[in-house]
Amino acid sequence: MIVKKICLLLLAMMAISLLLPGDVVEEIVAIVNGDVITLSEYREQFNTTVQMLRAQLSGEAYFKEYERLKDTLLDMMITDLLLLQKAREQNLNVKEQLKATIEKIKEDNHLSSDEELIRAMNAQGIDYNVWVRELEENLMRQAVIYVEVDRNIVLDDSEIVSYYKKNPEEFIVPPEYRIKAIYLSSATNPAYQLEEKRNIISEKLKSGIAFEDLVAEYSEGPKENGGDLGFFKKGELDRNIEQGVEKLKLGEISSWIEAKNGWYLVKLEEKKDSYQKTFDQARSEIEQKLYLQIREQKINEYVKKLKEESFIKILKPNPLNL
Repeated sequence: MIVKKICLLLLAMMAISLLLPGDVVEEIVAIVNGDVITLSEYREQFNTTVQMLRAQLSGEAYFKEYERLKDTLLDMMITDLLLLQKAREQNLNVKEQLKATIEKIKEDNHLSSDEELIRAMNAQGIDYNVWVRELEENLMRQAVIYVEVDRNIVLDDSEIVSYYKKNPEEFIVPPEYRIKAIYLSSATNPAYQLEEKRNIISEKLKSGIAFEDLVAEYSEGPKENGGDLGFFKKGELDRNIEQGVEKLKLGEISSWIEAKNGWYLVKLEEKKDSYQKTFDQARSEIEQKLYLQIREQKINEYVKKLKEESFIKILKPNPLNL
């Protein structure tokens, strides 16, 4: 094993020296069996991931993920490379999946040809050939996981039943409320105007004018179907509105409710009571949850085994020195 590792290291170093002309040397971050992860590859992956984080997160959540990225990216790249090596070793062919995936992307984006897809990607600064290669490699990694992990997972009925009995609170469906609302924005109305409008609407309600007619005349929110906002489960509404709705009987109208973005007058149109799902109703949900838990554990075990059986040499543990 020691001799094998030395040979792999020498071969990898020789391969890099042959690929690079003159005195230009690409820094190597890690050697994984017969392949290498270079500093430029690491930097490109790091910058791409940071851009994605910036687009999706902000504030403390962004900085938390940024710090995690610095600690985990190299290990993730090593894992990806090991899975790709295993896919090639097993001669896994994903050409049909690749073709189907590209066709689906074209269909979803209303593109009729590869040429249109290429133009759309070029407009976003994406190299089509690089994208296809990365997509194919990702499908190959997924194929390895399927062969080595997914198809070997079997759920026992007793596990599913046991989970249902031990976690009944997970299968309580909260009550749902369908409401209509008159909304007045605190951002576009001065305080004195808000009070004046609230008083006028309240007086008109007392005089017998229909709630829906007042929605059409005064509401600054949705006016369709008399201000119908549809169904909301407990926990989905602003807490102040939810507390007001919970006190209502069907057809009743609340007093004015102040929320963070304005004032609401709410009418309860329909209520679905809370209930406990039966085992049959909950079964597929439990199966999915247990399957994902087992899958994550098995993937971690498989990757750990893969690393133990491989030659991995990390030359720059902190590639960017951040």
